[in-house]
Amino acid sequence: MQFCRYEQDGHVVRITITRPEVMNALHPPASVELGECWDRFAADDDAWVAVLTGEGDKAFSAGNDLKYTAEMSRLPADQRPPLAFPPSGFGGLTSRFDLFKPIIARVNGFALGGGLEMALACDILVAADHAELGLPEPRRGLIAGALGVYRLPRQIPLHTALGYMLTGRHMPAARAYELGLVNEVVPLADLDAAVDRWVADIIRCAPLSVRSTKESALSGLEMPLQEAAKARFEWETRRRQSEDAIEGPRAFAEKRAPNWTGR
Repeated sequence: MQFCRYEQDGHVVRITITRPEVMNALHPPASVELGECWDRFAADDDAWVAVLTGEGDKAFSAGNDLKYTAEMSRLPADQRPPLAFPPSGFGGLTSRFDLFKPIIARVNGFALGGGLEMALACDILVAADHAELGLPEPRRGLIAGALGVYRLPRQIPLHTALGYMLTGRHMPAARAYELGLVNEVVPLADLDAAVDRWVADIIRCAPLSVRSTKESALSGLEMPLQEAAKARFEWETRRRQSEDAIEGPRAFAEKRAPNWTGR
């Protein structure tokens, strides 16, 4: 990997964007690499939770590497490398709708443009108190096309979302927490410990139950309640038929910690 790092410790995967010289902005080759990371995470039954972050303490990701885009636009058409992002979206994540393992965004600095769009595609956001979030694309003649224009109004009040999107203003981490966009804000020195607490609490849960919960919650959002009540989702079917569905009640009755296998 040239542009990111994939590390696994037990059931926990940490994916780090390693382009601090450009505030962890992504060009298409970096997005392709990240897509490969998410493919690997999705396919590994022993990988239960992922943490996404950027290298350093200045930026989670500043989004699309516009300097790279500008440089490539100056080349003759027959000399330009492919500029398309992978089908799974910006950072290999924003258009990935079939990954129901939990993902935590460790927001260690600026999360702007595509950087915020990647964070919005995660399930839990833990931010350093100096972090700033925003979708400044209109200031560059662009829009937050990696689904930011759709996700942000679904996650905070509409007028508040429009206020940030139509102006390109940055949102301080404390304000993001007030709006419910971020789960926890801590000093940078405490960021890893805070993320580790969230990871530990997820790992204590049965992995199939976690995936079923995420799939049911996200899929059911677009359904009327009566329709959601009758729906049958893949991970819930797998959970019902799993060894863990037997292990959980048995461990409770025997007053011991459960031994989750994910099977």
